[in-house]
Amino acid sequence: MPWSRIISGIVAIALALTAVLLGGWYFTIVLAVIVFLGQQEYFDLVHTRGILPAAKTTLFLSQVLLVTCTLDSNLVDAVMPIAGTFICFYLLFQPKMATIADVSASIMGLFYVGYLPSYWVRLRSIGSALVSNIPLGGYWPGSLTDIFDEKNFASLPQGFKITVLTFLCIWAADIGAYTIGKFFGKTRLSDISPKKTVEGAAFGISASLAVALAGAYYLHLPQFLITGTILGLLIGLASLLGDLTESMLKRDAGVKDSGQLIPGHGGILDRTDSYIFTAPLVYYFVTLILPLFSH
Repeated sequence: MPWSRIISGIVAIALALTAVLLGGWYFTIVLAVIVFLGQQEYFDLVHTRGILPAAKTTLFLSQVLLVTCTLDSNLVDAVMPIAGTFICFYLLFQPKMATIADVSASIMGLFYVGYLPSYWVRLRSIGSALVSNIPLGGYWPGSLTDIFDEKNFASLPQGFKITVLTFLCIWAADIGAYTIGKFFGKTRLSDISPKKTVEGAAFGISASLAVALAGAYYLHLPQFLITGTILGLLIGLASLLGDLTESMLKRDAGVKDSGQLIPGHGGILDRTDSYIFTAPLVYYFVTLILPLFSH
């Protein structure tokens, strides 16, 4: 593995964990940059097919979604259809008549690289207001014992702990699928991504499941065997789905990578595709499914 890939991977992990730890507007700002760059890559893929979406308008509205989500997550679901309506309104009054593909690609860009990632803000913010100790709604531990001491760790916001656990499950799924698929994979999973194998996918989901079960036990989730299993399967499957979806976009565009921003890794979408569908599922797992097991 090239050193550039290893070093950029370490830097990305360190940045991600720092942003998750800080939370608040700090987390939103980092996510906003990722969304902006990822959305630019998405529209570059769209342009290869001769489609002319409302790229600048969608880029702006996606940032509005993230800001709204940080201010009041309950308003995001109201802003989303308004943003979609505004995009359609904008395209209607262009000199060149917009096509179905132009409108569809714009709305897909808003949903896929704007609305879905906004769930990371919702997830991280669960319970965070109670422990904020620095400006802009952020948190910073007084010492390492605040993180690694079990009693202090238990007092940290649920959003922080679940977000970190979700990241660990995604990383386990990605590493497991890549390693087993590379050395032991024989059965092709899909023509969308010829290098992916059934063996790799199965081990990746299993790795996510194992990490989720360990995390559910450590976090004392109610009925951890059941809730950990549900969480691990959700993350493993969503991670795979996100990977395949981005592979489909690249295959249709006729490119190998979505960009060249990250040395040894390709573009932002190449590194974050596993996270796109994951956040909404984990958020609703925490807010809708987990309470069912707490009684």
